[in-house]
Amino acid sequence: MKKQAASTRLAGCAIAALFHADVYAQSSVALQGMIDGGVTYVNNQHGRAVTLFDSGIFAPNTLTFDGSEDLGGGTKAVFNLTSQFDLGSGATIPGAAQIFNRTAYVGLSDERLGAVTLGNQYDFMFDTLTLGLFDGAFLFGGLYDFRQGPFSALGVPNNPTGSFDFDRLAGATRVANALKYRSPSFAGFSVGALYGFGGVAGSFSANSTISAGMNYDNGPLGAGVAYTEARYPELGNGHDGIRNVGAGAHYRFGNVLGMLLYTNTKNTASGAKIDVYKAGTYWTISTAWSAGLDYQYMKGNDVLDNNKAHQITAAVQYHFSKRTMAYVETVYQRASGDSATTQAWINGLLQPGAAASNRSQTLARIGLQTKF
Repeated sequence: MKKQAASTRLAGCAIAALFHADVYAQSSVALQGMIDGGVTYVNNQHGRAVTLFDSGIFAPNTLTFDGSEDLGGGTKAVFNLTSQFDLGSGATIPGAAQIFNRTAYVGLSDERLGAVTLGNQYDFMFDTLTLGLFDGAFLFGGLYDFRQGPFSALGVPNNPTGSFDFDRLAGATRVANALKYRSPSFAGFSVGALYGFGGVAGSFSANSTISAGMNYDNGPLGAGVAYTEARYPELGNGHDGIRNVGAGAHYRFGNVLGMLLYTNTKNTASGAKIDVYKAGTYWTISTAWSAGLDYQYMKGNDVLDNNKAHQITAAVQYHFSKRTMAYVETVYQRASGDSATTQAWINGLLQPGAAASNRSQTLARIGLQTKF
């Protein structure tokens, strides 16, 4: 009997092993990440020059579990769990209680029908315009090249400055409790839509987020349009929010990519509004060297004291390999407006008193970024 029981257990283990081997043969899970660190010099933070260690500038420091399971017939189950962390301290961002604080979703993907995912996800200002390669910040400028400026009075809730990444292209703000659809590409066109459930009992729209985007990508030409409106309990009891619209285009001339971008951001409660116009180029000089240059003009309306900002970003990159790159960049911002207290403020400078003491601010950075 003991021999029979042992044989039964061995047979059971063998069957289980075969079952798990079959499951893993049809599945894939990848561990991947990005790490960026460097030193930044700022000529004017509240009147003083500052040299600081800063990380997650060219790209956020992330650790990602990304997986799929082949369900047959061109359909897959997919998931993504991404944690963002500060390289200097090792702490998660924004806090230790949030393990997968960047993205966390699960869904189904079909070659013919597209993908449906559920969880904490990017909206289409990021998916369409940033990943569509219409903003040089994604290719060479990093976090400092996205938008902030002298617009704290925009009043984005739960925002470290009131206007950090105000048009959402840096992907710093994701949409929680979201249902998202992305289509496959048809003759170069693809579309997507997202709805973030607000979680308010008895209300379908309060505190909710809606987003949509469309891309066209055919050879050297690309174009895209996107819309996102995020409603906040602090604005009109959840019935007002921050509305973003944007459009972009790029064209590749040999080794040079030319980019154009426009975004409009509005606080629907206060009427504060910012228009952004941006143009840039990214030049792949050789296998090892590349460089980028862009200019952007940000213009607020009278609710924002007609504040304006001109910003120029330039960067040079040296690629040791496909995974590892060293870079230098410089950013200059000049602000103006009706208020005597208008201050320049480059995006991503979040230290206490990080705004300039006057209307201009310049920074220079040297950094190293690697992927795995």
